[in-house]
Amino acid sequence: MPQRHSVRFHLRAGTAAAHERVDAAFGAQDLADPAAYAAFLTAHARVVLPLEAVLEAGALWSEWQARGGLLRADLAMLGQTVPGGVAMTVATAAERWGLLYVLEGSRLGGAMLARQVGAGLPAAYLGAVHGAGSWARFGDAIEAADGGADWRAAALAGALRGFALFERAGQG
Repeated sequence: MPQRHSVRFHLRAGTAAAHERVDAAFGAQDLADPAAYAAFLTAHARVVLPLEAVLEAGALWSEWQARGGLLRADLAMLGQTVPGGVAMTVATAAERWGLLYVLEGSRLGGAMLARQVGAGLPAAYLGAVHGAGSWARFGDAIEAADGGADWRAAALAGALRGFALFERAGQG
């Protein structure tokens, strides 16, 4: 259990309301329905692909693995085009850690959502789960990166930005 002063606690507490809004935006979609699932993946592509581009520009965590290729492949198998995303710039490594926190957390959620995908529909993106112990190692890495109160504030701003992008995408 993370300590109350930890980065993980700070991010989890600071993003709780945003996380709930994202869950609400995406939670009602029927992933067994091909059209609804295609819309879900398209919305994710609008966010995940630009976020991954920002993260690829400056490696933070050695175990991070982009899922954009899997997302593109799933969309192609559904006959969907890859949507354009928002152009992003991020000023600090702390902000990128916040964005990575959101993306790695979405990987956890994806594992649960993958079970709802309809039979015969591609699920490589949602099925790209953390390996054994990976989430814990990510937590250790973000704690090691902690640069103090200003760093945590910037990481929280990055995480909130990531959640806001997912929320907007989920609302259509």
